[in-house]
Amino acid sequence: MTTAQSRLRPTDDELKALAEQAGRDLEDASALDILRWAADTFGTRFCVTSSMEDAVVAHLASRALPGVDVVFLDTGYHFPETIGTRDAVEAVMDVNVITLTPRQTVAEQDAEHGPQLHDRNPDLCCALRKVRPLEAGLEGYEAWATGLRRDESPTRADTPVVGWDEKRGKVKISPIARWSQDDVDAYVAEHGILTNPLLMDGYGSVGCAPCTRRLLEGEDVRAGRWAGNTKTECGIHG
Repeated sequence: MTTAQSRLRPTDDELKALAEQAGRDLEDASALDILRWAADTFGTRFCVTSSMEDAVVAHLASRALPGVDVVFLDTGYHFPETIGTRDAVEAVMDVNVITLTPRQTVAEQDAEHGPQLHDRNPDLCCALRKVRPLEAGLEGYEAWATGLRRDESPTRADTPVVGWDEKRGKVKISPIARWSQDDVDAYVAEHGILTNPLLMDGYGSVGCAPCTRRLLEGEDVRAGRWAGNTKTECGIHG
């Protein structure tokens, strides 16, 4: 067992200071080097989260930490293509896919809150089916990685490559924060990375089926999420 795996858990203050220092030190580092730092620092107390829009960060993390845990939220509302991408990632990559599910099935949620909660109160639906399951699923980790990029939307423009997730008391790592879509496309092409088939069918960003549509000409990549609603994030990232 490595030192990173066997030591006592640092305090939140220690983790926060570590995250803030790493954010400064690694701002210009490559995505792979950022993930190697995470692997060396946290060992198995580090995981990747993936919406299975693509497997870029999961692949990068597997190069830094073979067998890395990849956490996927099965909300019960995913497109079949998304579940298929998850299954393919699990089959062909050196990762350990962990699927989290909400406390209630869709039918149970409908019985308690009424049908189509996603239309009437999308924030509550996301809280029940994404935010709360993720918080429970991350309890055993000190750090988690995301695929957030600064160019995706104004709300993500200040995303640090390493930062502090105050709400969960975790180090939050966004190794491709500085990448552009061209960088993503180049990595996908170079390494033959699995991507969700819906990205080739008019979708710019893939979420739950009831709240995701194809893009119209000229729209930014996340315009198809919660279209017609002021909502821009599910709540996982603020």
